[in-house]
Amino acid sequence: MVVFGFGMHSGFADLTELTRMVRQADDDGLDLFSLSDHPYLGARLDAYASLGFLLGSTRRIAGFANVTNVPLRPAPMLARTVTSLSALSGGRVVLGVGAGGLWERITAMGVPRLSPADAVAAFEEAVLVIRMLSGGGAPVTFHGTFHSLDEIEPSTVSAPEIWTGSVGPRSLAATGRVADGWIPGHAADWRSPRFLSSRPIIDEAAAAAGRDPRSIRTVFNFPGRITDRPLTRTRNPEGRWIGGSADQWIEELTGAVLDHHASGFMLFSPQGGAADELSLRRWANEIVPAVRAAVNPLRTSRGEG
Repeated sequence: MVVFGFGMHSGFADLTELTRMVRQADDDGLDLFSLSDHPYLGARLDAYASLGFLLGSTRRIAGFANVTNVPLRPAPMLARTVTSLSALSGGRVVLGVGAGGLWERITAMGVPRLSPADAVAAFEEAVLVIRMLSGGGAPVTFHGTFHSLDEIEPSTVSAPEIWTGSVGPRSLAATGRVADGWIPGHAADWRSPRFLSSRPIIDEAAAAAGRDPRSIRTVFNFPGRITDRPLTRTRNPEGRWIGGSADQWIEELTGAVLDHHASGFMLFSPQGGAADELSLRRWANEIVPAVRAAVNPLRTSRGEG
């Protein structure tokens, strides 16, 4: 199934708007909302506290951190958090994870700096630990390079889907080996050089690990304007999507699914934050239903998820 959602930042100053927009998206039938995870920023609400609150005040929509700052959230505790959220919400959570990028801010919170290679290795090991501590079974003992467990009981609840924000070759290969989905860099869509050079790395690593590359979904963070009239050009000179009328969005996203195997889209404003409420309503009530109608029957008949 192709999924549709929206993303926003979770600042203390945005609390009222955040709550209103997530509830609106739930009422309007969107599948997902996402919050950024920057624990070193004092103006931001904690992503996981916010997810718990918002999932508790909605009925159908799922949520996730886009993406979780894994170096600042120890993998065993993250496993406990996401399995608890899954149980409490009826499975309405995805685990978005990243190896960490702003290391000056991360180390300022007392976490030792890792080299790029070690950060990716620790991130991949963290995903394995989260899976070990999910879904029941015997107590787990594991002594890896970065994580250690001694007779720890797994949660009886399975881990949610795990999507990564991988960028570099090592991280992309890790996604192919252990993850369920990939979120390319912001505004990197199916026509972007980043996507075209990155997705093959995921697919090759998945195949080498004995996995079906098609099982790893690609969900795009997709900024753009929804205009009243068609635009002469929907992409800028660099090829980046800038938006257009509802019909232009529908045509573009339908093609992305049918021709480029896109699995989902998270709407952002052109500036990278949350879309305004009118745009979010148009997204949910005009664009998303039309794309669903165009693509889901075809994908279901081919047995794709």
